[in-house]
Amino acid sequence: MPRVVKCGLIQASNACSVDEPLKKIREANIEKHMKFLDQAGKQGVQIVCMQEIFTGPYFCAEQNTRWYDATERIPEGPTTRLMQEVAKKYSMVIISPIYEEDETGVYYNTAAVIDADGTYLGKYRKSHIPHTAPGFWEKFYFKPGNLGYPVFKTQYADIGVYICYDRHFPEGARELGLNGAEIVFNPSATVAGLSEYLWKLEQPAHAVANAFFVGAINRVGTEKPWNIGEFYGQSYFCDPRGQIVAQASRDKDELITADLDLDKIREVRNVWQFYRDRRPETYGGLCKL
Repeated sequence: MPRVVKCGLIQASNACSVDEPLKKIREANIEKHMKFLDQAGKQGVQIVCMQEIFTGPYFCAEQNTRWYDATERIPEGPTTRLMQEVAKKYSMVIISPIYEEDETGVYYNTAAVIDADGTYLGKYRKSHIPHTAPGFWEKFYFKPGNLGYPVFKTQYADIGVYICYDRHFPEGARELGLNGAEIVFNPSATVAGLSEYLWKLEQPAHAVANAFFVGAINRVGTEKPWNIGEFYGQSYFCDPRGQIVAQASRDKDELITADLDLDKIREVRNVWQFYRDRRPETYGGLCKL
C-alpha cells in the first residue's frame, strides 16, 4: 500500500509593528498562523511546518538586547503548549520554529517537533549561525546548536529539520539522510539579492544526493524599520529527484500542500546507489578543524 503523506508549508509576513510590546507581536503572529493551521487541519494535512522564528519579525536585522525577551522555553513555553493542542485537535504533526531560551543568557534558534497526538517529540537547534551583512547578525542572538541532526519518528513519516543558513552546508543534510530522514524541512528567513539564486539549487541538490523529500519555507514581505530586503517567499516541496512538486507565490501569505509518496525514496535509491557507493573512510579531511 503506498505511503502518501499530505504535507503543508506556511509562509507569512510579519503581522505587527516591531514598535509594539513583544507580547503583542507574538500574539499577532500566532493569530495569523493559527488561521493557516486551522486551514491545514481542515484540509487533512498530516505534517505542517512554519517559517523560521514564526512568532515575530526577523529581528536579526539589528543587534538589540530587547529581543532576548522574545525567547521561550521548549517545551514548557506557551507557544509549544499551544501547538501541542492544535496538533492533537487535527491529528497533525507540527514543526514549530521559535526563539528558545535554554537558560538565562543562553539562546537558540530552534524548531520544536510535535507528533499528531500532541506529544512533544523533541527539538532541533540551528547548527550554523551566520553573522553578515546586510542584516543577518545572528551570533548576537543564537548559540550554535548542540543536539546534532536528530530524526523524529512521527506518526506519518521520519522527519528532520535544517534551519535557514544550515542549507548552505551539505554535511548536515547527509547526516539527516543517514539518520533515516524521509522528509527534511528547512524553515527560513531569506531575502532577495545575494542568495536568491541558490534557493532552488541547494535544497533540490540535497534531495537528490540523499533521495529524500525537502520542504523549504521562506517568509514574505519587507520588514520595517530595517528594510534589509524582500523576503521572497516561494516556499516549495521537492521530491527525491530534486523536482519541485509544489510552490508558493513570491509575496502572499499562504499555505501550500503536496501529497508526498514516500515509496519514491526506495524507488530512487534503488537506481542511484549513492549511500552504497559513498566512501566515508576517505573523507577524514572534512572533519579537520
